[in-house]
Amino acid sequence: MSKNEKQSYLSAIKERYLKSSKQEKSIILKEFCAVCGYNKKYAIRLLNAKNNKTKKQNKSGAKPKYNSELFISSLKTIWKNTDYLCSKRLKEVIPLWLPHYESFFEILPYNIKEQLLNISPASIDRVLKPARAVLKKVKSAGTKPGTLLKNQIPIKTDNWDVTSCGFVEADTVAHCGNSLSGDFIWSLTITDIHSGWTENRAVWNKGAIGVLEQIKDIEKYLPFSLKGFDCDNGSEFLNYHLLRYFTENGKGTAFTRSRPYKKNDNAHVEQKNWTQVRQLFGYDRLDEQSLVEIMNSLYSKEWSIYNNFFRPSQKLIEKTKINSKYYKKYDKPKTPLLRVMESKEVSEEKKEELKEIFKTQNPFELKKAIEDKLNKILTMTKLPLF
Repeated sequence: MSKNEKQSYLSAIKERYLKSSKQEKSIILKEFCAVCGYNKKYAIRLLNAKNNKTKKQNKSGAKPKYNSELFISSLKTIWKNTDYLCSKRLKEVIPLWLPHYESFFEILPYNIKEQLLNISPASIDRVLKPARAVLKKVKSAGTKPGTLLKNQIPIKTDNWDVTSCGFVEADTVAHCGNSLSGDFIWSLTITDIHSGWTENRAVWNKGAIGVLEQIKDIEKYLPFSLKGFDCDNGSEFLNYHLLRYFTENGKGTAFTRSRPYKKNDNAHVEQKNWTQVRQLFGYDRLDEQSLVEIMNSLYSKEWSIYNNFFRPSQKLIEKTKINSKYYKKYDKPKTPLLRVMESKEVSEEKKEELKEIFKTQNPFELKKAIEDKLNKILTMTKLPLF
Protein backbone atom coordinates (compact mmCIF):
# COMPACT_ATOMS: atom_id res chain seq x y z
CA MET A 1 0.00 0.00 0.00
CA SER A 2 1.13 3.54 -0.73
CA LYS A 3 1.42 6.20 1.94
CA ASN A 4 -1.76 7.95 0.76
CA GLU A 5 -3.69 4.68 0.75
CA LYS A 6 -2.58 3.92 4.31
CA GLN A 7 -3.65 7.42 5.36
CA SER A 8 -7.07 6.97 3.76
CA TYR A 9 -7.52 3.58 5.42
CA LEU A 10 -6.59 5.09 8.81
CA SER A 11 -9.17 7.87 8.37
CA ALA A 12 -11.84 5.31 7.46
CA ILE A 13 -11.41 3.09 10.54
CA LYS A 14 -10.30 5.63 13.14
CA GLU A 15 -13.75 6.89 14.13
CA ARG A 16 -15.12 3.35 14.33
CA TYR A 17 -12.08 2.30 16.44
CA LEU A 18 -12.56 5.08 19.00
CA LYS A 19 -16.26 4.21 19.50
CA SER A 20 -15.73 0.45 19.77
CA SER A 21 -15.46 -1.74 22.87
CA LYS A 22 -12.19 -3.21 24.06
CA GLN A 23 -12.68 -6.53 22.22
CA GLU A 24 -13.76 -4.80 19.00
CA LYS A 25 -10.70 -2.49 19.21
CA SER A 26 -8.44 -5.54 19.42
CA ILE A 27 -9.97 -6.99 16.22
CA ILE A 28 -9.70 -3.66 14.35
CA LEU A 29 -6.10 -3.20 15.53
CA LYS A 30 -5.02 -6.66 14.31
CA GLU A 31 -6.67 -6.01 10.94
CA PHE A 32 -5.00 -2.54 10.72
CA CYS A 33 -1.54 -3.98 11.47
CA ALA A 34 -2.02 -6.82 8.97
CA VAL A 35 -3.16 -4.52 6.15
CA CYS A 36 -0.60 -1.74 6.65
CA GLY A 37 2.29 -3.72 8.11
CA TYR A 38 2.58 -1.49 11.19
CA ASN A 39 3.97 -2.38 14.59
CA LYS A 40 1.20 -2.79 17.18
CA LYS A 41 2.39 0.08 19.45
CA TYR A 42 2.81 2.43 16.49
CA ALA A 43 -0.66 1.53 15.16
CA ILE A 44 -2.21 2.30 18.59
CA ARG A 45 -0.55 5.75 18.60
CA LEU A 46 -1.96 6.50 15.14
CA LEU A 47 -5.48 5.39 16.05
CA ASN A 48 -5.50 7.32 19.34
CA ALA A 49 -3.97 10.53 17.95
CA LYS A 50 -6.18 13.63 18.02
CA ASN A 51 -5.58 14.25 14.32
CA ASN A 52 -4.05 12.37 11.44
CA LYS A 53 -1.18 14.87 10.93
CA THR A 54 2.19 14.13 12.39
CA LYS A 55 2.76 16.23 15.46
CA LYS A 56 5.39 18.90 14.91
CA GLN A 57 8.40 18.68 17.13
CA ASN A 58 9.34 21.78 19.09
CA LYS A 59 12.63 23.34 18.05
CA SER A 60 15.44 23.00 20.51
CA GLY A 61 17.05 26.04 22.10
CA ALA A 62 15.71 29.32 23.37
CA LYS A 63 12.57 30.85 21.95
CA PRO A 64 13.13 33.61 19.39
CA LYS A 65 13.03 37.07 20.97
CA TYR A 66 13.80 39.19 17.91
CA ASN A 67 10.56 38.44 16.08
CA SER A 68 8.69 41.64 16.92
CA GLU A 69 7.55 43.50 13.80
CA LEU A 70 8.49 46.85 15.36
CA PHE A 71 11.97 45.58 16.24
CA ILE A 72 12.57 44.15 12.75
CA SER A 73 11.31 47.29 11.00
CA SER A 74 13.45 49.62 13.16
CA LEU A 75 16.56 47.46 12.64
CA LYS A 76 15.94 47.41 8.88
CA THR A 77 15.50 51.19 8.86
CA ILE A 78 18.85 51.77 10.56
CA TRP A 79 20.51 49.16 8.34
CA LYS A 80 19.14 50.77 5.18
CA ASN A 81 20.17 54.29 6.20
CA THR A 82 23.71 53.12 6.98
CA ASP A 83 23.92 51.87 3.38
CA TYR A 84 23.58 48.21 4.37
CA LEU A 85 26.54 47.78 6.71
CA CYS A 86 27.66 44.28 7.64
CA SER A 87 26.43 42.93 10.97
CA LYS A 88 29.66 43.57 12.92
CA ARG A 89 29.83 47.21 11.84
CA LEU A 90 26.07 47.65 12.24
CA LYS A 91 26.31 46.39 15.82
CA GLU A 92 28.74 49.22 16.65
CA VAL A 93 26.79 51.87 14.78
CA ILE A 94 23.38 51.25 16.41
CA PRO A 95 24.27 53.20 19.62
CA LEU A 96 25.26 56.18 17.44
CA TRP A 97 22.09 56.16 15.33
CA LEU A 98 19.48 55.06 17.87
CA PRO A 99 19.30 58.39 19.80
CA HIS A 100 18.34 60.12 16.52
CA TYR A 101 15.83 57.47 15.42
CA GLU A 102 12.96 58.65 17.62
CA SER A 103 13.32 62.29 16.57
CA PHE A 104 13.18 61.35 12.90
CA PHE A 105 10.73 58.40 12.87
CA GLU A 106 8.83 57.24 15.96
CA ILE A 107 9.27 56.68 19.69
CA LEU A 108 10.34 53.13 20.48
CA PRO A 109 9.37 51.17 23.61
CA TYR A 110 12.10 50.60 26.15
CA ASN A 111 12.30 46.85 25.48
CA ILE A 112 12.79 47.43 21.73
CA LYS A 113 15.66 49.85 22.36
CA GLU A 114 17.24 47.37 24.76
CA GLN A 115 17.04 44.64 22.14
CA LEU A 116 18.59 46.89 19.49
CA LEU A 117 21.49 47.74 21.78
CA ASN A 118 22.08 44.17 22.97
CA ILE A 119 21.59 42.20 19.75
CA SER A 120 24.66 40.27 18.58
CA PRO A 121 26.12 40.37 15.04
CA ALA A 122 25.05 36.75 14.50
CA SER A 123 21.46 37.56 15.45
CA ILE A 124 21.54 40.59 13.14
CA ASP A 125 22.50 38.27 10.29
CA ARG A 126 19.58 35.96 11.07
CA VAL A 127 17.05 38.78 11.32
CA LEU A 128 18.22 40.53 8.15
CA LYS A 129 18.77 37.39 6.10
CA PRO A 130 15.46 37.67 4.16
CA ALA A 131 16.18 41.32 3.34
CA ARG A 132 19.78 40.93 2.15
CA ALA A 133 20.36 42.30 -1.31
CA VAL A 134 23.32 41.60 -3.54
CA LEU A 135 24.23 44.30 -6.06
CA LYS A 136 26.57 43.56 -8.95
CA LYS A 137 28.20 46.33 -10.90
CA VAL A 138 30.43 46.39 -13.97
CA LYS A 139 33.76 48.04 -13.24
CA SER A 140 35.48 50.70 -15.33
CA ALA A 141 38.99 52.11 -14.99
CA GLY A 142 40.53 55.22 -16.51
CA THR A 143 44.05 55.46 -15.07
CA LYS A 144 46.78 55.68 -17.65
CA PRO A 145 50.40 55.47 -16.50
CA GLY A 146 52.29 58.74 -16.63
CA THR A 147 56.00 58.79 -17.43
CA LEU A 148 56.65 62.36 -16.28
CA LEU A 149 58.62 62.76 -13.01
CA LYS A 150 58.86 59.05 -12.27
CA ASN A 151 62.50 59.50 -11.26
CA GLN A 152 61.78 62.55 -9.09
CA ILE A 153 58.89 60.98 -7.16
CA PRO A 154 60.07 57.91 -5.19
CA ILE A 155 58.14 54.68 -4.88
CA LYS A 156 56.69 54.30 -1.41
CA THR A 157 58.21 51.59 0.76
CA ASP A 158 56.91 50.32 4.09
CA ASN A 159 58.71 52.97 6.16
CA TRP A 160 55.65 55.16 6.81
CA ASP A 161 54.43 55.41 10.39
CA VAL A 162 50.83 54.43 9.68
CA THR A 163 50.03 54.31 13.41
CA SER A 164 49.51 58.07 13.32
CA CYS A 165 47.22 60.33 11.30
CA GLY A 166 48.44 62.29 8.29
CA PHE A 167 49.69 59.63 5.88
CA VAL A 168 47.16 59.45 3.04
CA GLU A 169 46.59 57.62 -0.23
CA ALA A 170 44.97 59.30 -3.25
CA ASP A 171 43.26 58.08 -6.40
CA THR A 172 40.75 59.19 -9.03
CA VAL A 173 37.57 57.50 -10.27
CA ALA A 174 36.16 58.04 -13.77
CA HIS A 175 32.46 58.79 -14.19
CA CYS A 176 32.70 57.86 -17.86
CA GLY A 177 30.00 55.25 -18.32
CA ASN A 178 31.06 52.80 -21.01
CA SER A 179 33.51 55.08 -22.82
CA LEU A 180 36.57 57.11 -21.79
CA SER A 181 36.27 59.38 -24.82
CA GLY A 182 35.23 63.01 -24.51
CA ASP A 183 34.89 65.19 -21.41
CA PHE A 184 33.40 63.97 -18.14
CA ILE A 185 33.73 64.25 -14.37
CA TRP A 186 36.28 62.46 -12.21
CA SER A 187 36.11 61.94 -8.44
CA LEU A 188 39.24 62.47 -6.36
CA THR A 189 39.47 60.29 -3.25
CA ILE A 190 41.94 60.86 -0.40
CA THR A 191 41.92 58.53 2.61
CA ASP A 192 44.03 58.48 5.76
CA ILE A 193 45.63 55.08 6.34
CA HIS A 194 45.47 55.15 10.15
CA SER A 195 42.06 56.67 10.87
CA GLY A 196 40.24 55.87 7.63
CA TRP A 197 39.16 59.52 7.37
CA THR A 198 38.15 60.01 3.73
CA GLU A 199 37.40 63.08 1.66
CA ASN A 200 36.12 63.19 -1.93
CA ARG A 201 35.97 65.94 -4.53
CA ALA A 202 34.75 66.14 -8.10
CA VAL A 203 36.99 67.56 -10.85
CA TRP A 204 36.38 68.18 -14.53
CA ASN A 205 38.65 66.05 -16.77
CA LYS A 206 41.20 65.42 -13.96
CA GLY A 207 43.55 68.14 -15.18
CA ALA A 208 46.67 68.74 -13.07
CA ILE A 209 45.63 72.22 -11.91
CA GLY A 210 42.05 71.13 -11.15
CA VAL A 211 43.24 68.16 -9.10
CA LEU A 212 45.69 70.38 -7.19
CA GLU A 213 42.94 72.85 -6.33
CA GLN A 214 40.76 70.07 -4.91
CA ILE A 215 43.68 68.67 -2.89
CA LYS A 216 44.16 72.11 -1.34
CA ASP A 217 40.43 72.27 -0.55
CA ILE A 218 40.49 68.81 1.04
CA GLU A 219 43.38 69.86 3.30
CA LYS A 220 41.12 72.52 4.83
CA TYR A 221 38.63 69.83 5.90
CA LEU A 222 41.16 67.34 7.29
CA PRO A 223 41.43 67.34 11.10
CA PHE A 224 45.19 66.71 10.83
CA SER A 225 48.10 67.95 8.73
CA LEU A 226 49.45 65.97 5.77
CA LYS A 227 52.63 64.06 6.55
CA GLY A 228 52.68 61.78 3.52
CA PHE A 229 50.87 61.73 0.17
CA ASP A 230 50.94 58.50 -1.84
CA CYS A 231 49.31 58.12 -5.26
CA ASP A 232 49.33 55.93 -8.35
CA ASN A 233 51.22 56.69 -11.56
CA GLY A 234 48.45 58.65 -13.29
CA SER A 235 49.34 61.91 -14.99
CA GLU A 236 46.94 63.83 -12.73
CA PHE A 237 49.41 63.19 -9.87
CA LEU A 238 52.81 62.86 -11.54
CA ASN A 239 53.20 66.49 -12.62
CA TYR A 240 55.28 69.53 -11.67
CA HIS A 241 52.31 71.38 -10.13
CA LEU A 242 51.81 68.76 -7.42
CA LEU A 243 55.54 68.17 -6.95
CA ARG A 244 56.20 71.87 -6.35
CA TYR A 245 53.25 72.14 -4.00
CA PHE A 246 54.49 69.39 -1.67
CA THR A 247 58.17 70.35 -1.85
CA GLU A 248 57.63 74.09 -1.39
CA ASN A 249 54.76 74.25 1.09
CA GLY A 250 57.16 74.12 4.05
CA LYS A 251 55.30 71.28 5.77
CA GLY A 252 57.71 68.53 4.81
CA THR A 253 55.02 66.34 3.26
CA ALA A 254 56.45 63.14 1.77
CA PHE A 255 55.31 62.73 -1.84
CA THR A 256 55.51 59.11 -3.05
CA ARG A 257 53.95 56.89 -5.69
CA SER A 258 53.01 53.23 -5.96
CA ARG A 259 54.72 50.69 -8.18
CA PRO A 260 53.41 50.62 -11.75
CA TYR A 261 50.63 48.07 -12.28
CA LYS A 262 50.62 47.16 -8.55
CA LYS A 263 47.10 48.20 -7.58
CA ASN A 264 47.37 46.67 -4.13
CA ASP A 265 50.00 49.25 -3.16
CA ASN A 266 47.09 51.68 -2.75
CA ALA A 267 44.68 49.16 -1.25
CA HIS A 268 43.22 51.60 1.30
CA VAL A 269 42.07 54.18 -1.23
CA GLU A 270 41.08 51.55 -3.81
CA GLN A 271 38.63 50.16 -1.28
CA LYS A 272 37.25 53.65 -0.60
CA ASN A 273 36.73 54.19 -4.33
CA TRP A 274 33.99 51.59 -4.09
CA THR A 275 32.39 52.50 -0.76
CA GLN A 276 32.67 56.30 -1.12
CA VAL A 277 32.20 56.88 -4.86
CA ARG A 278 30.75 53.92 -6.75
CA GLN A 279 28.09 53.13 -4.16
CA LEU A 280 27.00 56.77 -4.33
CA PHE A 281 27.10 57.56 -8.06
CA GLY A 282 27.42 54.11 -9.62
CA TYR A 283 28.98 53.65 -13.05
CA ASP A 284 26.85 56.07 -15.10
CA ARG A 285 28.41 58.77 -17.25
CA LEU A 286 28.46 62.29 -15.74
CA ASP A 287 29.45 64.66 -18.54
CA GLU A 288 27.76 67.90 -17.45
CA GLN A 289 30.34 70.37 -16.12
CA SER A 290 27.67 72.14 -14.05
CA LEU A 291 27.42 69.01 -11.87
CA VAL A 292 30.92 69.53 -10.45
CA GLU A 293 29.80 72.24 -8.02
CA ILE A 294 26.78 70.25 -6.81
CA MET A 295 28.84 67.08 -6.36
CA ASN A 296 31.49 68.96 -4.37
CA SER A 297 28.78 70.44 -2.16
CA LEU A 298 27.52 66.92 -1.49
CA TYR A 299 31.03 65.51 -1.00
CA SER A 300 32.34 68.21 1.35
CA LYS A 301 29.24 68.58 3.54
CA GLU A 302 26.77 65.74 3.99
CA TRP A 303 28.79 62.87 2.53
CA SER A 304 31.96 63.63 4.51
CA ILE A 305 30.17 63.91 7.86
CA TYR A 306 27.95 60.92 7.12
CA ASN A 307 30.90 58.59 6.45
CA ASN A 308 33.49 59.96 8.87
CA PHE A 309 31.17 60.52 11.83
CA PHE A 310 28.56 57.78 11.60
CA ARG A 311 29.90 54.83 9.59
CA PRO A 312 32.49 52.61 11.31
CA SER A 313 35.18 50.62 9.55
CA GLN A 314 37.42 47.72 10.49
CA LYS A 315 41.19 47.52 10.13
CA LEU A 316 43.21 44.40 9.43
CA ILE A 317 45.58 43.84 12.36
CA GLU A 318 46.86 40.34 11.63
CA LYS A 319 47.15 38.08 8.61
CA THR A 320 48.62 34.60 8.78
CA LYS A 321 48.92 31.83 6.25
CA ILE A 322 48.39 28.23 7.34
CA ASN A 323 48.97 25.74 4.55
CA SER A 324 47.07 27.22 1.60
CA LYS A 325 44.62 29.37 3.59
CA TYR A 326 44.91 32.93 4.88
CA TYR A 327 43.45 33.79 8.27
CA LYS A 328 42.69 37.45 8.97
CA LYS A 329 42.03 39.19 12.24
CA TYR A 330 40.33 42.59 12.40
CA ASP A 331 40.03 45.16 15.14
CA LYS A 332 36.78 46.38 16.67
CA PRO A 333 34.78 48.55 14.23
CA LYS A 334 35.30 52.28 14.86
CA THR A 335 34.29 55.42 13.05
CA PRO A 336 37.07 57.57 11.54
CA LEU A 337 35.99 60.28 14.00
CA LEU A 338 36.63 57.98 16.97
CA ARG A 339 40.07 57.01 15.63
CA VAL A 340 40.92 60.69 15.17
CA MET A 341 39.75 61.47 18.73
CA GLU A 342 42.07 58.75 20.03
CA SER A 343 45.05 60.11 18.07
CA LYS A 344 47.68 62.10 19.95
CA GLU A 345 48.69 63.97 16.80
CA VAL A 346 45.36 65.82 16.62
CA SER A 347 45.16 68.99 18.70
CA GLU A 348 42.68 69.34 21.55
CA GLU A 349 41.18 72.40 19.87
CA LYS A 350 40.41 70.39 16.75
CA LYS A 351 38.94 67.58 18.84
CA GLU A 352 36.62 70.01 20.62
CA GLU A 353 35.57 71.42 17.26
CA LEU A 354 34.76 67.92 15.99
CA LYS A 355 32.75 67.18 19.15
CA GLU A 356 30.61 70.27 18.61
CA ILE A 357 29.98 69.30 14.98
CA PHE A 358 29.01 65.77 16.06
CA LYS A 359 26.46 67.08 18.59
CA THR A 360 24.61 69.04 15.91
CA GLN A 361 24.33 66.22 13.37
CA ASN A 362 21.47 63.77 12.82
CA PRO A 363 22.52 60.81 10.61
CA PHE A 364 18.97 60.26 9.33
CA GLU A 365 18.73 63.91 8.25
CA LEU A 366 22.14 63.61 6.59
CA LYS A 367 20.97 60.54 4.69
CA LYS A 368 17.83 62.39 3.56
CA ALA A 369 19.89 65.38 2.40
CA ILE A 370 22.25 63.07 0.50
CA GLU A 371 19.33 61.44 -1.31
CA ASP A 372 17.83 64.83 -2.18
CA LYS A 373 21.09 66.13 -3.69
CA LEU A 374 21.70 62.84 -5.45
CA ASN A 375 18.23 62.96 -7.00
CA LYS A 376 18.94 66.51 -8.16
CA ILE A 377 22.14 65.33 -9.85
CA LEU A 378 20.40 62.36 -11.45
CA THR A 379 17.58 64.60 -12.67
CA MET A 380 20.08 66.87 -14.40
CA THR A 381 21.69 63.87 -16.08
CA LYS A 382 18.29 62.29 -16.93
CA LEU A 383 19.16 59.09 -15.07
CA PRO A 384 16.76 57.00 -12.93
CA LEU A 385 16.12 58.67 -9.58
CA PHE A 386 17.58 57.25 -6.36
